[in-house]
Amino acid sequence: MRDETKCLHEGYTPENGGPGVMPIVQSTTYRFDSTEHIGDLFNMPNAHMYSRFSNPTVECVEKKIASLEGGVAAMCTSAGQAASLMSVLNLCKAGDSFVSTSTIYGGTVNLFAVTLKRFGIECIFVDADAPAEEISAAFKENTRCMFAETIANPALAVADIEKLAGVAHAHGVPLIVDNTFATPYLCKPFEFGADIVVHSTTKYMDGHALQVGGVIVDSGKFDWTNGKFPEFTEPDDSYHGVVYTRDLGAAAYIAKARMQLMRDIGAYPSAMSGFLLNLGLETLPLRMERYCQNAYKVAKFLSNCDKVSAVRYPGLEGDKYYELGKKYLKGASGVISFDIKGGKDAAVRFMDGLKLACNEVHVADIRTCVLHPASATHRQLTDEQLVAAGINPGMIRLSVGLEHIDDILEDIKSSMDKV
Repeated sequence: MRDETKCLHEGYTPENGGPGVMPIVQSTTYRFDSTEHIGDLFNMPNAHMYSRFSNPTVECVEKKIASLEGGVAAMCTSAGQAASLMSVLNLCKAGDSFVSTSTIYGGTVNLFAVTLKRFGIECIFVDADAPAEEISAAFKENTRCMFAETIANPALAVADIEKLAGVAHAHGVPLIVDNTFATPYLCKPFEFGADIVVHSTTKYMDGHALQVGGVIVDSGKFDWTNGKFPEFTEPDDSYHGVVYTRDLGAAAYIAKARMQLMRDIGAYPSAMSGFLLNLGLETLPLRMERYCQNAYKVAKFLSNCDKVSAVRYPGLEGDKYYELGKKYLKGASGVISFDIKGGKDAAVRFMDGLKLACNEVHVADIRTCVLHPASATHRQLTDEQLVAAGINPGMIRLSVGLEHIDDILEDIKSSMDKV
């Protein structure tokens, strides 16, 4: 099936006489005929037994997303940050390190540089645009993975996935890619060498700003038996000797994440959250096409506006990442970052003058919205970190919605006249 068909039909197949729409299984627990059966599940949880780490409704959505990304398995989480955290914790322990590109979401920078540091895990930040040799030099003996964003938030830098995957694999570790802005409709990182994909489903996948969520997808292609990951190839005492590569095969990574991390942390979405996410996924292809169309027209307008000093949109001819965008993306999504002349004060005047677009802490909404990254999502970053993330005081992140393009442009023109 093509993506448009998968979004409607993957994950849930109605039984004869069963509900045509994926049902909501609103239950914390599941009943069994024998004590022995339940005991067996604590050795190998191959069926639903408690909704802290699996639920039939959410499982349908996990299967759909795995299919869209071309992976073998997926695990939903209660937030995108939880997905990013667990994707790394599934590989790293105290004393380990991992490499991340610097042009990533500010909340993820703080998660990696501050919170994981408290756990004894070092994050080594690198310039994603640097030559492969320079990036490779940042790796250490204890480095366990590499992390990047397909389209960076809010720098709108496009990651050279093949280059990064080549560097990671040369060191025997997997590449994790945050594919939130692209979604599997615009980019499939596994096709270019990535091993694990994460999403904040809060964004385009949900599409309607209804709920927070995340997901981790396992490609099933990385060789966990290469000697660097003994926790995958040696018995897990907390599951009576399960060996993930031996007993779970290609889905070893996601199985370990669910059986260890989700079991203990419990950052799992509710059945209703899974149901609502599925509704968003059903229209994902249609929405992504319109987002890209509207954003391109807005980016063209801003690039010709004398009050704007720079526009970042990889779908725009002449953009620094235009060629990489053509290689990796079917479209550049609906998010634009631009610098307004006059710095922060001018940016604030423009944003406060908008009538249609919402000034809110969100992005990739069905409605047009704006944010000032330096004082909001990336406020906790140092000046040096802001520069590394591609952010300056006059930058505005504009998330173009699905309103009529003429209404969006009229709103921007009207507010720009006041700057």
